[in-house]
Amino acid sequence: MKRVASFLAACLGLIGVMWLIAVLVFPGAEVRRALDVAALVAAGVQVVTFLVARAMARRNVMAGWGIGVALRFGALAIVALVVVPRLGLPLAASLLGLATFLFVSTLIEPLFLKQ
Repeated sequence: MKRVASFLAACLGLIGVMWLIAVLVFPGAEVRRALDVAALVAAGVQVVTFLVARAMARRNVMAGWGIGVALRFGALAIVALVVVPRLGLPLAASLLGLATFLFVSTLIEPLFLKQ
């Protein structure tokens, strides 16, 4: 559980830095709200995919990685088709923010998956 907490802390820090950069580059209340939602979704998805990858690491690393990729794309699709229209968020800011947060935080995942 310590490894999961460490990964979550690293993800939150990295997502927070990326969120701050995005808010500074693209000001506006609606964009900020979209980035807030994207950051929350990305953090939740990353924890779930890390747990799946960690559970699968001993049996089949590639299967765990593939499931994680599918979950991330699924989250992106759900945000695009359900969350953005329902909350009235700007589509570009929401999806670019979510994709960026997911991508950047995925890059650090292997550091925490080492057994």
